Amino acid sequence: MKHFYNLDAEEVLNHFKTSENSGLTTDEANRRLAEYGPNEIKSKKKRSFFMMFLSQFRSFMIIILLIAAVISGVVGILEGEGMVDTFVILGILILNAFVGAFQEQKAETSLEALKKMAAPETKALRDGTVREILSRQLVPGDIVILETGDVLAADLRLIEAVNLKIQESSLTGESVPVDKQVDVLPGSDVTVGDRKNMAFSSGMVTYGRGKGVVVGTGMQTEVGKIADLLQQTEDTETPMSLRLAKLGKFLGITALIICGIIFTVGILYGNSVLDMFMTAVSLAVAAIPEGLPAVATVVLAIGVQRMVKKNAIIRTLPSVETLGSATVICSDKTGTLTQNKMSVVEAYVNHKKDAINRSSPSDRLNPEEALLLTISILCTDARAHENTDGAIEFIGDPTETALLDFGILYGRYKDDLDRKYPRIAEIPFDSQRKRMTTVNRISDNSTRIHVKGGLEEVLAVCERIVLNGTVRKITGKDLDQIRRTNEEMANSALRVLAMAYKDLSGPPTGVQIGELENNLVFTGMVGMIDPARPEVIDAVSVCKTAGIRPVMITGDHKITAMAIAREIGIYRDGDDSITGSDLEKLGEEEFTENVARYSVYARVAPEHKVRIVKAWQKHNEVVAMTGDGVNDAPALKQADIGAAMGMVGTDVAKGASDMILTDDNFATIVSAVEEGRRIYDNIVKAIQFLLSTNVGEIFLLLITSVFNLGLPLLPIHILWVNLVTDSLPALALSVDPAEKEIMRRKPRTTKKGFMTKGMIWRVVYQGIMIGCIPLAAYLIGVRDGGQVLGQTMAFATLVFVQLVHVRNLHSKTRSSFTTNPLQNKPLIGAIIASAGLALLVLLVPAAREAFSLTTMDREHWFAVILLSFIPIVVVEIFKLLRLNTTKEEKRES
Repeated sequence: MKHFYNLDAEEVLNHFKTSENSGLTTDEANRRLAEYGPNEIKSKKKRSFFMMFLSQFRSFMIIILLIAAVISGVVGILEGEGMVDTFVILGILILNAFVGAFQEQKAETSLEALKKMAAPETKALRDGTVREILSRQLVPGDIVILETGDVLAADLRLIEAVNLKIQESSLTGESVPVDKQVDVLPGSDVTVGDRKNMAFSSGMVTYGRGKGVVVGTGMQTEVGKIADLLQQTEDTETPMSLRLAKLGKFLGITALIICGIIFTVGILYGNSVLDMFMTAVSLAVAAIPEGLPAVATVVLAIGVQRMVKKNAIIRTLPSVETLGSATVICSDKTGTLTQNKMSVVEAYVNHKKDAINRSSPSDRLNPEEALLLTISILCTDARAHENTDGAIEFIGDPTETALLDFGILYGRYKDDLDRKYPRIAEIPFDSQRKRMTTVNRISDNSTRIHVKGGLEEVLAVCERIVLNGTVRKITGKDLDQIRRTNEEMANSALRVLAMAYKDLSGPPTGVQIGELENNLVFTGMVGMIDPARPEVIDAVSVCKTAGIRPVMITGDHKITAMAIAREIGIYRDGDDSITGSDLEKLGEEEFTENVARYSVYARVAPEHKVRIVKAWQKHNEVVAMTGDGVNDAPALKQADIGAAMGMVGTDVAKGASDMILTDDNFATIVSAVEEGRRIYDNIVKAIQFLLSTNVGEIFLLLITSVFNLGLPLLPIHILWVNLVTDSLPALALSVDPAEKEIMRRKPRTTKKGFMTKGMIWRVVYQGIMIGCIPLAAYLIGVRDGGQVLGQTMAFATLVFVQLVHVRNLHSKTRSSFTTNPLQNKPLIGAIIASAGLALLVLLVPAAREAFSLTTMDREHWFAVILLSFIPIVVVEIFKLLRLNTTKEEKRES
């Protein structure tokens, strides 16, 4: 199959039945518009808020709670107690569903953003006349006229290119504008970044002019294909939602089994079916932590607010926790790991190469250094100006703006030099000779020719060299040293420009290339690169310490990618790198098997990025993808978490992401990882707290049912404990500070879920402890005053036992007495509030009667208080004897 880049201009024109000189007729354009449709990106149908709301009830745990609510209502009506329990359960579930749906209703703005990227109007040739037409009206076969500053609205096969450069970084990831040509390209697997006779929608002309035939509009453009990928890419479930679903299913099945056992045992004891039905409902309510979904949601929401202060906007609640689980971070290079700004980093004069110290540049330059700097600034068309904030803004080709920035570093400004040495003639850069020449007046009687360009192209017109103030004939030894240095700079992925000059006694007689570009004096070279962000090296190091594998994925050239990857520490000894074209040749199975070998991917297309992310995910890795360009969007959406750059990131990337880094700082990802781990730790604390309480309630009801001791707690008592007493301290645990060694731990495996061996051990032994204490209180109360007093003492003890026990949750290993209570002031407030509400129920007659409780005398209050402090003693002993953690947890710590 031949591609448009394989065809010459005449073949393309014939294919689309169009004319280079007159374009399409208006009638033909209208016919094609009807045939191909408008030049727009199509969007898929979105879910309504109502459907998002309904989807919140798919959880197994939620379904069990709904069944419990219905059963509770039936029992309440039969017992004449109303449907208070039912309404409480339903109210909590509906509120949780609304919160979840609201968070899920993230704006799917990717496709709308792609539409915005199209230029509103385009210059096209219609009926032999150049017209400004709406970009949406472009059709295949239109002839588009390109000038500097134009944003492309369709894909073109170029048929004319005069010094044409197009910035395509948002599509390909390559930071330097691409020199365009019209010549036919051989081969059928040329990557988008190497199709130099093509121009793509969303690209911007930075230099020169050109003309092209529209070969793709709307969804048939490269940007349209990305939009199609976005539509086909399904949102992946986060580890948090998977763990909660798994936990909910486990708890639901456990509740049903225990309810069946207790119901059967009760019937065998001769108890009434209605009484045992009520007991079974109590157990169902006790087995499932009703507050868990709401607690998890609120804990994540609090984490989101904290992340905003750390320059990260979280678009979906579980995303920050998911990043804490990340094992692989696939990062785009341009603008993410690098500054997306070319900078001069090395200079070569007097046969000596020096690195540019940008933090403290020298204020003394030798004459050759000053000359190199002057040529660099005068022989450019770029401009620099100061904006209202006092910052310098550059306009022009990135290579030339790097030279102006180089000059400003040493206090030399283009406007000043242009006034001092005005330009009187020039020969623009072109891709054939790869040089640019200007003629500047030095004085009334002298002018100077300044030339910059590729090394070999400049050397071809140089016969002399300036060394330490002396101009002499250039020798073979000079050329060897210059070329050797150029090779060293190129191997460091530097873009090298050579500088030369020639003095004239007066203005040139003409501006022909042959007259100006000859017998030049070679001055030196500058090497520039899109440099790594200074903070990235530390961020990558911390990632590795935290057990996270950073991977670079870029559309840039392999040598450039490798240089940056080595500098920042992504590429390690023994790692491999691969290009997009080589990746194409690998089978799916072979690539998936070897994906861990590759740390650097270069010259990749959007579909490659998605393939890379999927390959890692097949190894059960949690993949984070960072990026800023259009080309990153499908992979951002496919990844477990996509992080877009907020400042230089395209709207498309932001729309496809889960998290936006407002400072475009890779190091912010490290903060997000730490925050994600802290949030996960705190959610685990909250779950352990809630589950140990529920296990305690189950144990209490199980023992009393098996031994026919009566019902120690009514459903409303359990609901109050689960939804009021438990929830406030569980929420307050969310602001517990991170453990000191949190970023030295390896990432959690998503296979484990919440219920690790250590978690199960703590929930079980602490749950049995929590169940035994109110059981003792119940038995004391029944002995001293009957069933109601027993239930009152069991209820009071259960509440206060939990409020004391929450202090045990700060650390699995450290003593609670070594933790400063003031480091989590909200927890103190939650304990006081929960205790106050419990006292309200126990002491206010109307509330006490509503809960079917009775008064307690001083002795029974004293027994309740004494029993309530047992958890702190028991858990402290377990920590002291190192019984609070499993062997596996001891090894990990």
